[in-house]
Formats: sequence, C-alpha cells, structure tokens
Amino acid sequence: MLIGVPQNSTSSQQKSADIFDVTTADFENSVLKASMERPILVDFWAPWCGPCKQLVPMLEQITSAQKGKIALAKVNVDQNPELAQAFRVQSVPMVVAMYQGQPVSGFAGVRPQADIEGLVTQLIALANQNQPDSLDIPAALDEALHLVEAGHFEHADGIYQAILQQDALNFDAYCGLVKSQISQDQLDVAAQMIDSAPDGLKKNSQFGSLRTALDLAYKAQSAGEFSELEQQVRDNPDNLQLQLDLAEAYVAKGLKAEAVDTLIGIIKKDRNWNEEAAKTQLLTYFEAWGFMDSASVAGRRKLSSVLFS
Repeated sequence: MLIGVPQNSTSSQQKSADIFDVTTADFENSVLKASMERPILVDFWAPWCGPCKQLVPMLEQITSAQKGKIALAKVNVDQNPELAQAFRVQSVPMVVAMYQGQPVSGFAGVRPQADIEGLVTQLIALANQNQPDSLDIPAALDEALHLVEAGHFEHADGIYQAILQQDALNFDAYCGLVKSQISQDQLDVAAQMIDSAPDGLKKNSQFGSLRTALDLAYKAQSAGEFSELEQQVRDNPDNLQLQLDLAEAYVAKGLKAEAVDTLIGIIKKDRNWNEEAAKTQLLTYFEAWGFMDSASVAGRRKLSSVLFS
C-alpha cells in the first residue's frame, strides 16, 4: 500500500505541476501529450457532487505521495461539457487513467483508498518498464488470458498495458483490455477505449465484436428477473418472439448455454422466422463471446447440426 503524504508537506510548486485543473482548451497539451511521459488520472467532477468532495482529497493525497510519478487532472464537467461528452461521462465522479495518449483504466464512483493505490501502483509499474522490447508478446497474451479466466483482472490489465506499450497496435492486447473492463463492469471506460481506439485497430474485421460485447453488457445492467418470461414461454410454446426475448434475458444474466439452446429451438421450429432472426442473433453472440469461447464452440456445432441435417 502506498503511504500518504500529509497535505502540508506538499509544496505549492509540486501541487501545481502534479495536481491541476484542466479545460477543453488545454486538455490536449496538459493531458494527451503530457501522458506520453507519465500516467495521468483524469478526475471528472462537479461542484454539486457530494461523492466528488470525498474522492478529490484522496486522489490528491495519493498523487502527491508519488512525487511526480503520476499527475492528477481535474475536469469540472459543468464548465467543460465537451470533455465529459467525449469521455462518455454519465455520472460523477468518474476517473480515467491516461497513459501515452490513451485511456488504460479507470473507475466510476468513490472507491476505497487501497483500490486507488493499487491502480496507481500498476500505472507506475507500466511506466517504469525500461526494456519493453524484451517482452514475449505471445506468451504474455496467453498469461493474461489465463488471468482473466481466473478472475484476476487487475494483473491481466497490467500485462495488456505492457504489451500495448511495446506494440500500440496489438489488436489482441487492446481487445483483451477492453473486454477486461467490460468484465469488471467498467462499461464507460470500455466505451471510451472503443471510441478512441487507433484507426489501425478499428480497421480490423473483428473490432465490431467489442461494440457488440459492450452493448450486451449495457443490456445486462438493466435486465430484470426472467422467471416470469420463462413461464410465459412455457404457456405459449409457439410464440417465437417470447423465446427470442428469453434468449436475450439469458445472455444478460450470463447464461450462455441456455441462450444457445433457446435460439436453436427457434431455428428447429422455423429457421426462416422473422428473416432468420434467431440465427442472426446467435451469430451475434458468437462474435461477442469470441469464437473460441466454449459456448460459441458448442453453439456452432449445434447450429451446423440443425442447418445441415
């Protein structure tokens, strides 16, 4: 854990250099270009926001303790709505970690000090990698994937960020980092990463799968219980629209296998229903989950069996 520095031990010169307000006019120089040299935490806040008043002193203390290794840029969303819109800020406080001109992590709301210190530690470790050329990218990607599957997202994020420091256009690392943010429910951060991705990544044919995964995650946040919908399907077995709705509800709750079976059931009954809506939806899910995902592999096998039987 990082050790905080008392406020009165921070010189005004250091505070001015490391902790500062930023506006739309100077954001490019003060944050985007400056983040090429060191990580910068961008804090989106508002004067009327109570939680913001709780978070800001914590961010300032943590930043000051690092003695110039990171910076804190504070954005008043009321005075800079363009920046808030560009970063898809839907609520405050929201913090985005920038490094080398790109958002690499972040969080919304107030977090425990230990969590923020952990994020800062990762950012500094990323910036301190003096020999990125020695990184074995294929091995690093495999390690990050295993960490994600085990739920160790923060460690995986650090690996993805290290890869991107060495190869900013590494598609697998960028996708892995975005999907990691989605898995951690940092949907606004993931959305910003998708929107601000380099053109070289956006041209990849698989880039659309990130937007699909994000859309599914947003739907999952607003999804309610589906027990009533299941009963409606049982009561109306020929209503294929209800079954399609049920499949979407299953996906929103992470029940991939149930969603696949429901859509396969629709295809078995009427593969051409609603302009092949069930097949289209199933393929969309395969893309969002990743074609090597176990649910995608099993689902493609079942779909082939139905279509070519």
